[in-house]
Amino acid sequence: MAAAAEPGARGWLGGVSPRSGSPTSSPELGAGSRSRSGPGSGPGSGPERSGARPPGPAAPSHSFRKVTLTKPTFCHLCSDFIWGLAGILCDVCNFMSHEKCLKHVKTPCTSVAPSLVRVPVAHCFGPRGLYKRRFCSVCRKGLEALGLRCEVCELHVHPDCVPFACSDCRQCHQDGHREHDAHLHHWREGTLPSGARCELCRKTCGSSDVPAGVRCEWCGVQAHSVCSAALAPECTFGRLRTLVLPPACVRLLSRNFSKMHCFRIPEIAVPEPGDGEDSADGSVPAGPGREVGAPESGKQTLKIFDGSDAMQRNHFRTVTVPHLARSQEVLEAALRAYYIPEDPQGFQLQALPTPAQLGDTVAAGKVWSAGPAEEEGGRAAPQAWVLRALPRTQEILKIYPAWLKVGVAYVSIRVTPQSTARSVVLEVLPLLGRQAEGVEGFQLVEVLMDSRQVQRTVLADEEPLLDRLREIRQMSLRQMSQTRFYVAESRALAPRVSLFVGGLPPGLSPQEYRSLLDEAVASKAALVTVSHVYSTQGAVVLDVACFAEAERLYMLVRDTAVRGRPLTALVLPEVLHMKLAPDCRPLLVFVNPRSGGLKGRDLLCSFRKLLNPHQVFELTNGGPLPGFHVFSQVPCFRVLVCGGDGTVGWVLAALEDMRHRLACPEPAVAILPLGTGNDLGRVLRWGAGYSGEDPFSVLLSVDEADAVLVDRWTILLDAHEAAGGEDSEAEAEPPKIVQMSNYCGIGIDAELSLDFHQAREEEPGKFTSRFHNKGVYVRVGLQKISHSRGLHRALRLQVEQQEVELPSIEGLIFINIPSWGSGADLWGSDSDSRFEKPRMDDGLLEVVGVTGVVHMGQVQSGLRSGIRIAQGSYFRVTLLKATPVQVDGEPWVQAPGHLIISAVGPKVHMLRKAKQKPRKAGPPKDARADGAPAPKGDPK
Repeated sequence: MAAAAEPGARGWLGGVSPRSGSPTSSPELGAGSRSRSGPGSGPGSGPERSGARPPGPAAPSHSFRKVTLTKPTFCHLCSDFIWGLAGILCDVCNFMSHEKCLKHVKTPCTSVAPSLVRVPVAHCFGPRGLYKRRFCSVCRKGLEALGLRCEVCELHVHPDCVPFACSDCRQCHQDGHREHDAHLHHWREGTLPSGARCELCRKTCGSSDVPAGVRCEWCGVQAHSVCSAALAPECTFGRLRTLVLPPACVRLLSRNFSKMHCFRIPEIAVPEPGDGEDSADGSVPAGPGREVGAPESGKQTLKIFDGSDAMQRNHFRTVTVPHLARSQEVLEAALRAYYIPEDPQGFQLQALPTPAQLGDTVAAGKVWSAGPAEEEGGRAAPQAWVLRALPRTQEILKIYPAWLKVGVAYVSIRVTPQSTARSVVLEVLPLLGRQAEGVEGFQLVEVLMDSRQVQRTVLADEEPLLDRLREIRQMSLRQMSQTRFYVAESRALAPRVSLFVGGLPPGLSPQEYRSLLDEAVASKAALVTVSHVYSTQGAVVLDVACFAEAERLYMLVRDTAVRGRPLTALVLPEVLHMKLAPDCRPLLVFVNPRSGGLKGRDLLCSFRKLLNPHQVFELTNGGPLPGFHVFSQVPCFRVLVCGGDGTVGWVLAALEDMRHRLACPEPAVAILPLGTGNDLGRVLRWGAGYSGEDPFSVLLSVDEADAVLVDRWTILLDAHEAAGGEDSEAEAEPPKIVQMSNYCGIGIDAELSLDFHQAREEEPGKFTSRFHNKGVYVRVGLQKISHSRGLHRALRLQVEQQEVELPSIEGLIFINIPSWGSGADLWGSDSDSRFEKPRMDDGLLEVVGVTGVVHMGQVQSGLRSGIRIAQGSYFRVTLLKATPVQVDGEPWVQAPGHLIISAVGPKVHMLRKAKQKPRKAGPPKDARADGAPAPKGDPK
């Protein structure tokens, strides 16, 4: 069988050439026909036509008609302006085209798009938002009001179009159902900027006016929908290929875990259509005509339900038809509203029974017929109808082979009242070349391809299929169009789910953690084993050998607290490190969404889409430990930390604890500065702060960055006693050991940081911009400008076991990098024969004093430098009273006692941004040379 590429409106899909013949006369293997009069997107339709790609403009199953244009309109194929007053419009999905472009249209209609999905993968919809210059993937109209977007791919939809969206998200891991040898392009339509150029013809293929052009969501190659068919189907991940974690190298057996759980995305309640936001009565405007208002004169608006589930939820769509509309016209409008491409002769409209009519079988079963608003007997014509399928004595059912690794293919067989799941499997196996194998080794699997959740159900051998199809249609005709039946091998899939559990008390033994979990969540010892213990962080990883038990534990742990601390539960994937290419250095990304205002949240979504979401971790959901655990067996990887100096220190501390467990013990770390000071980011040339650069350019800079060494220091806090009385704020002791990369401040410097920290804790919503944060620092400093503390009398300093006499100062600062307080050079550039020239990898710290707030302001203005006191590798500070201390921007009040600062183990490998100018955002001009696929037949 020869494979051929088929473009789809949501994700481009593979097709397989069928054998010739009519499936209505005998079962045949074939790819779905997409003519308007051909098959529907559901598993059971009327007569079908064979052929992988039917020729002519009707191939994508659009319902085209010529319309008169009343406003400026652009073609959805070539994106050019449609001159004149006539255009070609699809009545179902609103695809608009030049008449001359009609023969080139390959984008399928929304009504048949579900049947073309190669591998069903659910989407992860985030909160509603305003997405300018984006278009709905279902109705192809702009998102002028609040819309939804997938957190993993570039799908955008109106809230009421979500039930009709395809389950065609990116396949980011192997789930044990269908594993593919080659990674193909995953095309998405309408996500291109207006200046985008086609990879094949080099002409403009993007538009800001209509959803035109396609883009691979892995490698970023852009093309016209027609030109994309001429490109090689294999995707090589483009310019970011060395940073991306390939889906074939990730395994996650998730079963009924949602994609939000698999990708560790916080769940946000997304109201379903009809839950009260769209209208007071639960209405949902029809897709082809979303406008809601008073109907034109001579027309009426009808509520249409598609089954029992819609009636229970009061979810309906509206259609507007003439008062004297024929039943055929009303049925066609109702089918278009639900994107059902089947023949109207197989359906009817029944009046929606009201509570008063529940006992009136005549009124409840009334079928639509043309007539005036008032009928015989003075009874008003119902305004709400239920779309029902007529009873069928037999159907043509599509059966898909689950083991097919390339394309979309199926066999079409006739289902009768005597057909069962076992008889269907027995009939299908010879058509798929598996007749030599016993039927006992196969099973029939029903797959519901909902846009939010893909659910698989194994049918019992004696399940009557015709009755099952009738039940699905009775429940929802829309659900029927999103249901497939697969014949799959009955191989036993060994369940194995890894659950990360954090928030436990630190310092316990494996047996104590096991006992604690047994007591808290009653885990079953026969099914659950503790595979990894991270005692210092208070976390464990559980291996669960039962899907049901894994789901129970996951939900229970998230609602459990141990010793007053809530637990964290994460589903972790397995990285198949043996499959990684030799030149692959996947990037492990940590993002602190609380840093940089809303920029952290936006970057989190952007990196999930540019990379594999399994390599992007949100630090507020379990911290850095889950990410390092997932990458523990990867032989070579890099790290990107998106956050402030405190976030960077947090990740580096976790890396230090995990170093001995990593196959790559010294991964290089890059920084995307999102905080206020960002001193380490400044030194490493990543800038003073993130200001909206294209995330693609950021990743390119990380790939081209140079590795450098930076010293890490350990600070041992040995408090003699907790302060009391007037210094009671020092009762909250920090950890006994902290680590430092940038600087440690004692006195006025730490006091200002502490006041800022407390102000941010009281009103976090106000601290969303770097400019405002610096303003708060200035205000806090002015309030303390006249205060005198005499810090030199409140502490003693020893350097290399030698006592050092301190001058009159208010702040003592130990610096490891040549940047302090948002870029100031506290040490200064003047040469001094007493000290060596500072470097961040020389194993030495510089000790500097400041005399007060005014001196600090002069240093930050470049007018002065600090008072040079000492330089060394071992320091002992004795605090005679409770004193503010800050390390890398994290302040607290330290009780009287000792601070011992010394070098910690090996130096950390950091990434310094290369000096050359980064490339422009978007796909590279020489994308083909960088690994993008060459067109078929290209001489290269």
